[in-house]
Amino acid sequence: MPDRARVMEFVSMVVSGDHVAAIEHFYHESATMQENRNPPRGGRDVLMAHEARVLGKIRRMDTHPAEAVIVDGDNVAIRWTFDRVGHDGKVHRLEEVALQVWKGDRIQRERFFYDTASAWFDVAPEVKA
Repeated sequence: MPDRARVMEFVSMVVSGDHVAAIEHFYHESATMQENRNPPRGGRDVLMAHEARVLGKIRRMDTHPAEAVIVDGDNVAIRWTFDRVGHDGKVHRLEEVALQVWKGDRIQRERFFYDTASAWFDVAPEVKA
């Protein structure tokens, strides 16, 4: 069971933008991730490679500070907001809830819930300095 400080370390790393390192440092080797009702992806190396591929297709992913973090034993819920900035400067936003099952101090299973009809909606384009 994770303590709240460990969960908040994870949240901080994701908010800092180091998504692949967060998987490396906070997920079990056999961890799974699942998008809504899609089949889960499994294995930390697979999860890291998938995340790196997704991030490699865009300019960057901005992660807002988590709006809610609930820790209840081995179960954690996080309310996330992500802004995906494309190479064209367009910004699309995703709001989701991640439900995690931790085993010790690492995530064993994670499932993301979001409305597919409004996922990655347009927000104002990035302002160039």
